[in-house]
Amino acid sequence: MFFHPLDFLIIIAFALSLWAQFKVKGNFQKFSKIKASSEMTGAEIARKLLDRNGLYNVSVENVRGALTDHYDPIKKAVRLSESVYPSNSIAAISVAAHEVGHAIQHSEAYGALVIRHKMFPIVNFTSGIAPFLLIGGFLLGSLNLLGLGIIFFSAVVVFQLITLPVEFNASSRARSLMVSEGMIVNAEETGVKKVLNAAALTYVAAALLSLLQLLKFIAIFSQGNRE
Repeated sequence: MFFHPLDFLIIIAFALSLWAQFKVKGNFQKFSKIKASSEMTGAEIARKLLDRNGLYNVSVENVRGALTDHYDPIKKAVRLSESVYPSNSIAAISVAAHEVGHAIQHSEAYGALVIRHKMFPIVNFTSGIAPFLLIGGFLLGSLNLLGLGIIFFSAVVVFQLITLPVEFNASSRARSLMVSEGMIVNAEETGVKKVLNAAALTYVAAALLSLLQLLKFIAIFSQGNRE
């Protein structure tokens, strides 16, 4: 009942997701050992880029944890992890610049980011309840529960798909800003790209996995309606 032809692709997507996470950690660790020629820390890079773009009201803060870096659009803060904030490595400045990219997107009302922010409260709710509806639909043989679960899960998938251009655009901005500001030399661009591309791949893998799962649920729901 639970096996479906799409399961093979789902397994591949799951493996890709695990590999992407491995690449993120591997590239971050590798380029954390290589110091940037500018000798600027992640915090200094973030502050300088924010100021150069007129975002004086956006703070740069240190946050606990590993790879917990993010931009908070509500409090307008670029938060950098313990391995990024004080470090002057290629990995650290790459991550810091990426988060600044999100801050710039916010200031410019970048379309995909605006939609993502508006969807967040909805997805925060649907992501929590969708699994229970889907499991309930399967265990109880209820197409109504399954259908409702699909609707809720669809919101999660759309959110993940919208996240892709947001992340890729932030990474593109990060590379361009660091080059234009002379924060990295040509030889360092490769390292920056590897760090940022590995991170972007995790979002691609997650979106692909969720999309394939959604297609499987829809196929099962359609088959149940025909029986």
